[in-house]
Amino acid sequence: MQTQAAREAKKALDLPHAMIYFAPELQREMAEIGLDSWSRAYFASRAAPLGAVGPKVVAATFYNFNPELVRRHIPAAWSIASPADIVAARFRAVSGALERMLGAETLSSEAVDEAGRLATKAAEGCSPAGKPLFAAHAEIEYPAEPHLRLWHALTLLREFRGDAHIAVLQQAGLGPLQAPVLQSSARRGMNAATLKETRAWSEEQWTDAQLELADRGLLDSSGVVTTAGERLLDEIEDATDAASLEPWRNLDASEFSRLLETGGALSKQLVEAGAVPKGIFEH
Repeated sequence: MQTQAAREAKKALDLPHAMIYFAPELQREMAEIGLDSWSRAYFASRAAPLGAVGPKVVAATFYNFNPELVRRHIPAAWSIASPADIVAARFRAVSGALERMLGAETLSSEAVDEAGRLATKAAEGCSPAGKPLFAAHAEIEYPAEPHLRLWHALTLLREFRGDAHIAVLQQAGLGPLQAPVLQSSARRGMNAATLKETRAWSEEQWTDAQLELADRGLLDSSGVVTTAGERLLDEIEDATDAASLEPWRNLDASEFSRLLETGGALSKQLVEAGAVPKGIFEH
């Protein structure tokens, strides 16, 4: 299987997982157990499979968040709700969000049931070695409901790629702030304003990172990405694809095609339902 398969899978399958971080259902469920801010809900819900870890572990595995922001919420979250209760609340939020945006008929369809089984098969092909967030999520038992099984399997696949991506960034010499600065300068992914707000990087820190990247020839003096910067980003994505191919070797060509077809259709429905906040990817 060609490495391009990993890129195709990311495009088709990311949103059905990632939609939860933008969904009001997550904020409501987390508020019900005492986690009453977006950042606290995000850090706690995604880190809970790791257990009641400290802020350094969360900052290290999430990678591109200001450690000061992480320390405001971790470990305080664990004194408010247990990791197990947080995991359960996240599954409730996922179920509510998917039903609202996709409808009960879609969630109970044969296509979703099959996609859940295929995504599970793919995830079972992943090695946990060197993949801390993937490994932590893999310790969680699969839910019985088909749509939650699908979401959990897609989460495993997303965290597997994310862990691999961090390793590639490290090899490329891009730290937790340099990576989002370079990416947003190239108009890829979230824009700079969204990254500064949600990751809590100050203007001074952002500017310092721009200067560091300019010294390497990756940005020009005005903060615009250079040809070398674009080339490095392409190399990083190619290397991430190569490091993320393992699960897709566990599916045959027909299974891979059917999973991506269903994932792509669900992603389209989610976009139409407003799963992605307006403006965060506009540069």
